[in-house]
Amino acid sequence: MTVEHPEAAAPAPADFIRDIVAQHVAEKRYAKIVTRFPPEPNGYLHIGHAKSICLNFGIARENHGQCNLRMDDTNPTKEEIEYVRSITADVQWLIAGWADDCLGFKTSGAAGEPYFASDYFGPLYDFAVSLVQKGQAYVCDLSPKYTEAYRGAPDRPGRDSPFRTRSVAENLDLFARMKAGEFPDGARSLRAKIDMASPNMWLRDPLLYRIRHAAHHHTGDAWCIYPLYDFAHCLSDYLEGITHSICTLEFVDHRPLYDWILESLALPRALPHQYEFAKLNLGYTIVSKRKLLQLVQEKVVQGWDDPRMPTIAGLRRRGVPAAALRQFAYNIGVTKFDSLTDVAVLEHAIREQLNQTAQRRLGVLKPIKLVLTNLPADEAVMCQATNNPQDEAPTLRPVALTREVYIEADDFAEVPPPKFFRLKPGGEVRLKYACIIKCDEVIKDATGRIIELRGTADLTTRTGGPNVDRKVKGTIHWVSATRCIEAEVRLYDRLFTAAEPDADGEFLKHVNPRSLEVVTAKLEPALREAQPDGRYQFERLGYFTLDAKDSQAGRLVFNRTISLKDTWAKAPAPK
Repeated sequence: MTVEHPEAAAPAPADFIRDIVAQHVAEKRYAKIVTRFPPEPNGYLHIGHAKSICLNFGIARENHGQCNLRMDDTNPTKEEIEYVRSITADVQWLIAGWADDCLGFKTSGAAGEPYFASDYFGPLYDFAVSLVQKGQAYVCDLSPKYTEAYRGAPDRPGRDSPFRTRSVAENLDLFARMKAGEFPDGARSLRAKIDMASPNMWLRDPLLYRIRHAAHHHTGDAWCIYPLYDFAHCLSDYLEGITHSICTLEFVDHRPLYDWILESLALPRALPHQYEFAKLNLGYTIVSKRKLLQLVQEKVVQGWDDPRMPTIAGLRRRGVPAAALRQFAYNIGVTKFDSLTDVAVLEHAIREQLNQTAQRRLGVLKPIKLVLTNLPADEAVMCQATNNPQDEAPTLRPVALTREVYIEADDFAEVPPPKFFRLKPGGEVRLKYACIIKCDEVIKDATGRIIELRGTADLTTRTGGPNVDRKVKGTIHWVSATRCIEAEVRLYDRLFTAAEPDADGEFLKHVNPRSLEVVTAKLEPALREAQPDGRYQFERLGYFTLDAKDSQAGRLVFNRTISLKDTWAKAPAPK
């Protein structure tokens, strides 16, 4: 894992949640600020989660507090250990070197193990029993279909369940028998007794427990009844000593239930409070776990970590730096209003970070051979290339100019358009880091296809040469044809062609057919030593990273993270 430099010098962002926390700190309301990030392990984390991670861990970091990573694992039929592991790895990667000192892990069990809501199944059951004893919860025999029908609608009240008046003794007995596994799935549920006429639908006797005879990834077969999210979440917050429970806006209507459960139990110490903010809606992106899963299952993409996916695993595999995601999350702000964030904001953060940190290398994606006829076949002219001009003290590496080189096919035009400053018959360009060359001849096969260019190199225009200052209008990149390495390069682009792919409910219709192009590229030999956590700018082409999953010895694979410039708006619409 690469630990990037923490953004210690950057000022903390300001927003309404941080203002609330600052006021509480000034009042000394809490001994320590404790937040939490509680994903359900039913899929991989996506970029929307990155905003929540940076908010929750950022607040803990800024106030010398703690942020607990907790799996909200109360639905055994949808959750898997694979997702637990991926979530844990993604969070650790995203906050490494930035807020890992405030990451809350379990103090018992395996080292680095997150909290689990399922760790609290025993106490949660006891809390439910307490509500039954207080006459504030009851066992209901309505089927899921009739339970929903009895709830009514926003414009009309619900109806009391015929089982709402059961005695405390009967409810305790039935709830114990539910726990013992006596009843099949869906036969009974435990519901809070609140108000079936409440204008808030979530307060109309919501379900607290349901029967589900299914093995759980963390607790095995120990339980056959499982708490609903609204019951487990607030009490997990309480048990962990969370001070600020920060959720997205869809949970605003859940907050009265959050408070009702905590207050009805007459708990002995300070209660957590819920605060809501607008989730991230990003252009050209889908973040619904259900729809991301559909992309995986229908093989539109090659798994959750496909570099076109907006998952943190996909972004990481694509080469997006964690620092860029953190900077993006900080820059977009925290508000109470839903809005669509232009994906160009994310792309700018990625380019800005990679421009500062990526090592420069030479690579040719669509090669055409150029033979420099005045250079000996068995000799090389050694040139010096800059590794990263953004470094305070840039370093150099040797690159070999040989008789045969590859240049980019797009950098040559036999019949050039106006203002074409690259190579053309009889024209001159500078090979970056080397010298000026001239195209003397174009070699074609019987079909008229160009197979080779021939030209001459003016070595007097090299660094240190007498004509080093001679100017030409174009500079192009290149690699030695005899010393380069071959690699598969995957050119990734946006997965969708529409800014709001699901606006019409048919997101698959907007999948970009050109979201991936695979080429066999010629790369300078220094890239043979590329590392999975390295970031490289192929000069004039874009930013790339080694694909650790698919690369093998002698068969390297590179993924394009992002192009050097935003060319999307200028490109014709994919068909």
